[in-house]
Amino acid sequence: MTTVWTIAAVMLAAAAAITMFRLLSGPSTLDRLVALDTLVAVTLCGIGTWAAYSLDTTVTYSLTALALISFVGSVSVARFRVPDTSEPRRKQAP
Repeated sequence: MTTVWTIAAVMLAAAAAITMFRLLSGPSTLDRLVALDTLVAVTLCGIGTWAAYSLDTTVTYSLTALALISFVGSVSVARFRVPDTSEPRRKQAP
């Protein structure tokens, strides 16, 4: 059974590394936002895997808090995001 936990940890670490690469090299802010959401999801999976491995249910409170903060942050950033353009926006004539 230890092999299963080791494989899960390695896969989560690989997913986090790939996501961090995308977060750092994303060409736009929207790509970085998606990568950040993915990194939070991988973190949530890691905490859940740790809870299952250690049979400790006290970490589930941190799962709930992290999920709520992540959701509110993603929605607020998506709502108030400024487009990635080098030219200023032009007003359209009515």
